[in-house]
Amino acid sequence: MQASLSRPAAATVLAIALAAVGLGPAASPAAAATIPAGSGSYTDSRPAGTSGPTTNTGAPVTPKLTAAAKDKPVPTNDWWSSLAYQRYGDNPYSTPMYGHPLTYQATSGGLEVGYPTTPAVVGDGRQYEYAHKADLTVGLNGLNSPDTKADAWSDWTVTPYWSDGTRTLRTTIGHGMPFVYAKGSGGDARITTAGTPTVFADNGNVLGITVAGHHYALFAPTGSDWNVSGTAITAGLGGKDYFSLAVLPSTDALATYRKYAFSFVTGSKVTWESTGGTVKATYALTTEAKEGTERGTLQALYRHQWLHTTDALTPYTYVSPRGTMKVRESASFTTSQKNQGVLPALPASGGVDKARLTGYLNEVANASDPFSGASDTYWTGKALGRLAQLVPVADQIGQTGIRDKLLGLMKGRLQEWFTAGGASEFSYDKDWKTLTGYPASYGSDTELNDHHFHYSYYVYAAAIVAQYDQAWAADSAWGTMVKTLVRDTANPSRTDTAYPFLRGFDVYAGHSWASGHQGFAAGNNQESSSESINLSAGLVLWGAATGDTTLRDLGSYLLTTESEAITQYWFDADQQVFPGSFGHDTVGMVWGSGGAYSTWWTANPEEIHGINVLPVTGGSLHLAREKAAIKRNLAELVRENGGPAVEWRDLLWEFESLADPAAAKTKWDAGNGGYTPEQGESKAHTYHWIATLDSLGAPDMTVSGNIPTSAVFTKNGVRTYSAHNHGSTARTVTFSDGATLSVPARSTATGTGTGGGDPDPEEPGPSTGNTFRLKSGGTLTTATDGAAGADTLASADGVNRDGTPYRATVYEIKKVDGTLAAGASTAFRLRVDAGTKVGLAPQVRVSYDLTGDGTFDRTETYRYFATDPVTGWEEYTQAVGTSAVTGSLGNLKGGTVRLEIWNALGNGTSQVQTGTDAAVVKIPYV
Repeated sequence: MQASLSRPAAATVLAIALAAVGLGPAASPAAAATIPAGSGSYTDSRPAGTSGPTTNTGAPVTPKLTAAAKDKPVPTNDWWSSLAYQRYGDNPYSTPMYGHPLTYQATSGGLEVGYPTTPAVVGDGRQYEYAHKADLTVGLNGLNSPDTKADAWSDWTVTPYWSDGTRTLRTTIGHGMPFVYAKGSGGDARITTAGTPTVFADNGNVLGITVAGHHYALFAPTGSDWNVSGTAITAGLGGKDYFSLAVLPSTDALATYRKYAFSFVTGSKVTWESTGGTVKATYALTTEAKEGTERGTLQALYRHQWLHTTDALTPYTYVSPRGTMKVRESASFTTSQKNQGVLPALPASGGVDKARLTGYLNEVANASDPFSGASDTYWTGKALGRLAQLVPVADQIGQTGIRDKLLGLMKGRLQEWFTAGGASEFSYDKDWKTLTGYPASYGSDTELNDHHFHYSYYVYAAAIVAQYDQAWAADSAWGTMVKTLVRDTANPSRTDTAYPFLRGFDVYAGHSWASGHQGFAAGNNQESSSESINLSAGLVLWGAATGDTTLRDLGSYLLTTESEAITQYWFDADQQVFPGSFGHDTVGMVWGSGGAYSTWWTANPEEIHGINVLPVTGGSLHLAREKAAIKRNLAELVRENGGPAVEWRDLLWEFESLADPAAAKTKWDAGNGGYTPEQGESKAHTYHWIATLDSLGAPDMTVSGNIPTSAVFTKNGVRTYSAHNHGSTARTVTFSDGATLSVPARSTATGTGTGGGDPDPEEPGPSTGNTFRLKSGGTLTTATDGAAGADTLASADGVNRDGTPYRATVYEIKKVDGTLAAGASTAFRLRVDAGTKVGLAPQVRVSYDLTGDGTFDRTETYRYFATDPVTGWEEYTQAVGTSAVTGSLGNLKGGTVRLEIWNALGNGTSQVQTGTDAAVVKIPYV
């Protein structure tokens, strides 16, 4: 360990202190070894004998950036990080990068581009992947660059750079972008295809080709002409330096995509707000018109995005490892979701035996080593998290002595880590602009892995301390060090010169990435999505406890967004993401190319299922939104395990209690005497969690409060409302069903009731209504106050699609209860219009999932309706009769109703009306 040198001059100290709280640049004096941060400190050089980022052979490595980017904090842990982080000595370009719908890999001759549409199931059936395979390479004639560097980046785009001394190439690529925008000098534009292309359109500077079964459009400057010679396609740029290409969803989309060929994307930015219990986020691209004046663009939305937007979407779609992507014709779109609440602890309930809980608490507080020998950042964090969960629990039952003892233990260990010069400390790396804790673990030092996992526990623990001791959390005390960890992992600032914006969180993908270098054929990966959520929950609690609304609202945005990504991409709650050939209901790891039923260290099903649950905290309540998925998940665990869990059974009991508290309580009662808690858990916390939910009921995610530290529970029709007020004055919390709760200052309050009205229409709760309107955005709703609109139905592309949904527009409502009405049948009334197009025929299918388990028990396909070529609405009803019916109807309990409509015939788009009484489906239920 290096000794601390003399303190820098007062002006320098001030600059460093300002930087440490995010108010100025972080400029470390070259001669200083210790940087003050409030009462704490960190070093600007690693402890002796330790390592920073390396190649796979252990050689030190620095970021691979152009001169234009060299002073910018490089985003590690991203979908494209291998451009900047050369993990392998023999690959100075990149590993495969998964932008979706396109995939990429940099080579000496330019950028490989692929569009994988057929999944492969590999690894003995444990992994599905849409692996990168080049359809073509974008380059320049003669380009042979010795490396590829990162030249520029924004929230979800990046610009790789090639130069061989004669020729230079820059391409801009990104998530959701069907275009590749290229700027080159020193040579003609060159597209090299993987096989001989088929030309389907040749309009001089616009060329349509099909290669490997995928359709691409190539765009050169006006006046240029593409020349096709075997697998080489070239075009002179006529003194210009730009060209582009796009992957097309179908050949008939060429005219639409051509409109935006020269509207080059120059940046991407997300903005968010959390108000009144709702989190809204806007995703916007900036563009530059290379020709003409068009500044719009096309972007493909992931499933977690289009489920939560009311913005108009085109009928165009793409295949991706995250399910169907839907295309929007605009430079921006906005999503809106209910805030997923976070509580410091579950509320007090009559189901908890205080004497029993006190005994369990004492087992932890009086242990000879409450930290179980932890020395590195991860296991220390786990131990801190374990104690943090018990502080508000002890306080809740009046055990203030235990509470204060636990707080003292946490403060002491945090302060050790937050002070340079001891056995444990944090060190800033000026090359990679990152803060690493030593002793490190799991590649947090040599690969920059998992910082958001490790530091989540420190932030969460600090938030619990701040709840009880605000002076400790002040910037002048230990708060600056907490904020420095936040800046490393989840920095909300794009102008901070010391740390990148949101290092681990991929705003467009909707979740974090764990690998610092992204150096895998399958792209980047994340295993423990729940530890990423732990950071977001910690930000909510820290921000609320310290009055930092910026960090509180950042936490709400991250948690709410990642919650939906987890629901869809880890748990496949709607069963619309995983390929049909993949025989699993959950994955332990998400990869850029797909997902895997595995973990990094074991194939044991208990850990595979549990790794995306731990740690169980007041930030875990969001998982209860999809209770059927939890039950499916645990049923698969039992099947794969050959019986109930043995390892991590406490975590899995807690997970089950979010969907079925009584079942979890039965298992706890039978098995709590003979198990060893998971290392981040304790019997005190597990007992309190399970007993509380058994008493209050599972979280009711159909209702939300207007502050992020609130939650609702339901049992036998009775709702329990809970909220924690971190503020210094009492406040009234209002819930989306109309209920209100008065919460004293610095306290948790609870109250019961049946609610003041209907759940939020954006996420319907159980419904007994039997008539639903079609609502633009893909929902069925009983609400009658929506705006009239219309959705576009995709073309049948000239193929007979009778009976088989093709690029269907889907409307759905979940959690429907109903008793089957004797003698009744499905009815619908829809207005459709084909304009002046000839030979179109919309067709409807109505499906029923009776229990909400993801399997449709009944499907009714109706005969198509032949539209006329006269502009104006025509009425399509069930009177046409059915063409096919499968399965049987039964009572709906938490069920799902889905209506699909598509063009069965023709070669053009049509429309269906939404939001009116002429856009309804009536189900045969009462």
